[in-house]
Amino acid sequence: MPADERAPSTDALTVLSRGGVEVRGRMPWSSNATFLVELCHEGVSMPAVYKPTRGERPLWDFPGGLHRREVAAYRLSEALGWGVVPETVIREEAPLGPGSLQRFVPADFTQHYFTLLERPELHDALRTICTFDLVANNADRKGGHCLLDEDGRVWAIDNGLCFHTDPGLRTVIWDFAGEAVPPALLDDVARVVAAPETGLEDLLDAAEVDALRRRGRALLARPRFPDAGTSRYAYPWPLV
Repeated sequence: MPADERAPSTDALTVLSRGGVEVRGRMPWSSNATFLVELCHEGVSMPAVYKPTRGERPLWDFPGGLHRREVAAYRLSEALGWGVVPETVIREEAPLGPGSLQRFVPADFTQHYFTLLERPELHDALRTICTFDLVANNADRKGGHCLLDEDGRVWAIDNGLCFHTDPGLRTVIWDFAGEAVPPALLDDVARVVAAPETGLEDLLDAAEVDALRRRGRALLARPRFPDAGTSRYAYPWPLV
């Protein structure tokens, strides 16, 4: 896919960072408090998804502040040049306190990973998300976290449970197991692994950034998609 089709929208980032925030309602089926909001900046309006820190449920395996991981996922996606995570920023001042704001993706919400898998023309996009999750160590890639937008692009949302230092990949995307990772994706991983800075240093701690580099190097050393094995913990619940 040409790079210009995946370029981040400067206007969207500006509105997310500077726009006034009006809460429209709570998003259904979210384990943490998640809100649909309307942003307005200099006459430009756009919907966004707001995840305030105060709405997070405490987790035993992740520290508080999952909104920072949402932003880190966006930055990693951009550093790799894949553009699979919608524009996401931190807002310190918002109606319910600090949190993340992510551009809302207008999508066909009857579609999810398992329905997209039935369309071979989308497999490359799904392989890209799978590779992203390997590098980010995504512990919660449900089927409903893969969105098909109105232009036929596939996006990866709900990335707050990423970047743990301990191996913990938990995903529904195992259908490419054993396949070689596409060389173009490996080139991007190699570039980020070798970069002096990843753009994540102000969002994650040093051990988490180091672990990301180790995962990237491990993928380069064995460039095939892994399989789930026999562990039931390899799959999230619910699957969608």
